Formats: sequence, structure tokens, C-alpha cells
Amino acid sequence: MNKQYFFERNLLALSQKDPALCSRLSGAETTRGRYRFLDARSGDLVPALTDPSGAAHPLHSLMDPRREGERLVSAALRVPDTPVNAEGETARSAEGYVVLLGLGGGYNARAALEREDVHRLLVVDYDIHGIAELLASKEYIGIFQDPRFHILVDPDPGMLEGFILETYRPALYGGIRVIPLRTRTELDPLNFGRAGEAVKNALDRIAGDYSVQAYFGTRWFSNIIRNLFRAEGPERPLPPVRRAAICAAGPSLDTQLPRLAESRKSRFVIATDTALPVLLHRGLTPGAVVSIDCQHIGYHHFMAGLPPDIPLFMDLASPPFLASLTGNPRFFSGGHPLTRYISRYWRSFPGIDTSGVNVTYAAVSLAEYLGAEEIELYGADFSYPMGRTYARGTYIHPYFEARQTRLNPQEAQASAFLYRTSALAKHGREDGSWYYATSLLQNYCRGLEAKARSMDAVLTAVPGLGAVISLPERTPKHRESLRLFSAGQAAAGAGEFLENYRGEIAALPRSGRNITAFLRGLTEQESLILTTLLPACAAIARRRNGLSAPEVLEAVRDHSLKELDAVLKTANRWRPRRGTRP
Repeated sequence: MNKQYFFERNLLALSQKDPALCSRLSGAETTRGRYRFLDARSGDLVPALTDPSGAAHPLHSLMDPRREGERLVSAALRVPDTPVNAEGETARSAEGYVVLLGLGGGYNARAALEREDVHRLLVVDYDIHGIAELLASKEYIGIFQDPRFHILVDPDPGMLEGFILETYRPALYGGIRVIPLRTRTELDPLNFGRAGEAVKNALDRIAGDYSVQAYFGTRWFSNIIRNLFRAEGPERPLPPVRRAAICAAGPSLDTQLPRLAESRKSRFVIATDTALPVLLHRGLTPGAVVSIDCQHIGYHHFMAGLPPDIPLFMDLASPPFLASLTGNPRFFSGGHPLTRYISRYWRSFPGIDTSGVNVTYAAVSLAEYLGAEEIELYGADFSYPMGRTYARGTYIHPYFEARQTRLNPQEAQASAFLYRTSALAKHGREDGSWYYATSLLQNYCRGLEAKARSMDAVLTAVPGLGAVISLPERTPKHRESLRLFSAGQAAAGAGEFLENYRGEIAALPRSGRNITAFLRGLTEQESLILTTLLPACAAIARRRNGLSAPEVLEAVRDHSLKELDAVLKTANRWRPRRGTRP
């Protein structure tokens, strides 16, 4: 058979999932001699990449490339052969998302797709003309038509990173395994080195978010569905602000309070929940308070009280009891897919960027949303200056005091809290002082720095005792159009919405072993519903380690239906008491 026959059949198979790539391949040349093609003893065709000197380097075994591919993939995805149940079944691979660096003759891709525990396969390769030559040499139809398969040709690092961020669902796919086609990658180290870095960067971004989901996914779900009954009432819009001051609870806040007291005359003060008792203790009443923590320990931040008229801005995923502490609750939609779904289909809530995963970042996002052109940061240390964890007056001091004993005094508890992680690194400052920092706190700081570079508002940090925040120096820009902070009209009662949502979850189709085929078969609405459950999937997958993806999905369906039934059965418990302000 001639080259044109193979080429056209391969393009036809590929066109169903990637017409843009097919268009590029149609304009590529198949006669540039990028490859030579050799016959293996098994009768299979082996592409050999030619180097600048003209030497040909076979990409696969010249004995049996199919068997070599099976061994390579099996070794890369190997798990212990220890039975995990009474039927003698062995553990499946924990890496269901596979990235192959290099297409070659497709033997590695074929071997990966023959495994049921591979849920997604991404091939990355370079040189569109070389790929065209491969497609003109033999059939790739079988792997191209598999719904789990995708190929990126000549992707820049940003494109590759973005594709993984968009398609990788760790709760369903498990981990990622990168398998290089050695000869191919060794002959193009620059491109494939960048590809490896892009995959690593994507994983770094996903890992932090997923680890939080794994611990709090089910709690978020529980909080959100209960908060809807408090979030369904009318509320007055809040006017915009021009200049804001954000108060975090780092030790530097102790020395910065005199400046804050002066600054509050001309700035709208937004306190993080941790900093609230510090300000109230010093006689400073903020204009608003922000809380995004879903854990009940957040109650301790409000033990000193909360003035009734101060707006308390909360993520819909915050603990329901928080809304009962204030006469002025203000819910917003953070990053949880369920809160986005609620904003789209039930009631539109202001969307606040909480991707920094810390309350200081969320407070800055709120000030930005309210229209602030200038934002000042107080107490944002992102470190432990001189070994101190929080400003005086925060919850942690009375918390330790209430639990101290003769054998476990307050000082010992504070020390244990500081040294609870072995990842502390000591850093010196130019003024001779020092601070401890962890990688998590440093990531928080870098996240805020990145946000500052993308905002219209000018962010400045009042000099403190901790880590220095590198912020861009800019001139404030006047913002003509400003948004009011206000939720839209509810499309129905909270109970009716949750009843409908429950029905959507119950109607989701059962998944088979092929998770990618299952996901591709979902309607747009079914896909939206499943997405709202993914953080809970992460939590259940962590708690019940060893479940397959279909088993995780069924467990999450059961858990979600039980939670919704419990909430709907006791709906009045979650509504505001008569006489309280919405």
C-alpha cells in the first residue's frame, strides 16, 4: 500500500477528535527524510529517526517492538502483585493518566491503551513534518479512535501545561506517569526537556489544590448545601470603596496598629477572621470581616464577639454556624465548582478569587471586587518573625491557655505548634532580625505577588518583621465602572433547588471501567453535575484508599444523596430565625 493511502486513513481517524491538527498535517511534507523505516523480525515496521549526520536511530526494538512496548509500559505502571481481596485480585496501577513523550510507531501507545487501568493517554511529540512521515508509513487508526487518546504536536510549554490542567482529574484518574520514548527524547533534549518541566509545573499547581480537596471536599459539600437556606433571603447592595486596608494576623500587626488607626480615617478596613479579635481588643472596629475556612475551629476567631452591623463576607463553603453570628452575612462564590453551579442556576453570588488558598489573598480579592484603587496590607508576614506565630490577641493564645496543664504549659503548646512541621527554614533580614518560613507560606506569598501583578488596583505592604513581599510599583488608576456587592434574585426556594439538584445526582449514569469513555458520554448537564462532586471524590478517594474510579464515583453519589436527604429533612434548622436580618 502507498504512503497516501495510510496518510489519508490516519487523518480521517484523527479528524474526529482534532480537526485543527489534521489541517496542520495536511499542509505538512512527508518527503523530508526525517525517518527511515526498518522491518523488525516480528514483521512490524520500526521508524528510525535520522540525525544531522544522516545516521538512523531505531525508536523501537528490531526484534519485536510490540512486546517491547508491553514490557516498557508494564514496568512503568507496575504495582505490587499482592492480592487486595478474597478473590485474589491485585492492585491496579495508581497512575491512570499516562503521558508518552514521543509517538514513534505507536507501540507504546497501543500497549498503554490495552490496559483497563489507563484512563487517559496523552502523546507529546515535535516536528509536524516528522509526524506526517510517521502517519504515511503505517496505520495508527486503532489508537487514534480510542476515546482515551490525544496527541499534541509541537506544543509550547504553556499549551501543554494548560491541556493537563484542563483534562487531568486526579480523583478519577489517580496519578500521572510520564513514559519517554528514550531514543526519541535523547535526540531532541531541548523540546522534551521543556515538555517535562511543563508537566511538572502542571502537577505542582494541581497538587496543592487537590491535597486541600482531599481533606475538605466532603466538608465543603456539607457546608454549601446547608448555607443555601441562609443565603436565599434579600440583601442590601454594598457600595464600592476606593481605598482599602487589609489586616492579616501576623506578628507585625502589633507594631503596625498605630499606623492602621490613623489610616482607617481614609480607608475601608477589611479584617481577616484571624485578625478580628486583635482589632477589637485594641478598640479598632473594621468595616468588614472575611472568612473562608471551612473548619469549625474558625469559631474561635469570633469568641470576642462581632459587632452586629459589620458585614461578614463568607464563602458559601464556610461553616453554617458563622452566618448565625452576624446580622449582616454576605455570601460569595469562591473556587468550589458547586458554588459556581449555584451561582449559575439558582442565585448569582459575587465571585471572589480564593485561589490563593489563604484568607489574606481572599481579602485582597474582595477589596479588588469592591473597586479599590489602592490597597494597603497590614500584618501580612507569611512567616514566623523571631519564632512568633500570630499577633497578640488572636485566638491561639487563649486556646493554649485554656488547655495548659502543669505538664503541658502554654509555652510548650506554642512551641509544639511552631515546630509541628520539620520544613521550617530560618531566614535572616538586613536589619539583623530573622524569621522562620515554610514552603506553604512561601507559596502563599508568591501567589499574592502574582495577583498583585495582574490587578488594576495598586497593592502595597506596610513594612513589617517577616518575609518581604515583592510588589510592583505603580500609579493608581481611576476606575470608572464599579460593581456593587450584591447577590441576584433566587430562581426558586433553597429547598426546591436542592430537591432538583438531588434528582440530577441520582440520575447520573453508572460508570463503566473506561472512565474516559464514561466522561465523554455525559451530556453537558450531567458533566456539570459531576464536576460539582469532584472535590468530594478527592476526599473519599483519600479516606478509602484502594477504591477504583468507578467505586469512588458510586461512593460519592451515595454520600451526596444521604447528605442532601438529611438537609432537606431538617430544612427549617438551617433557615435564619424569625426576626434576624438576612
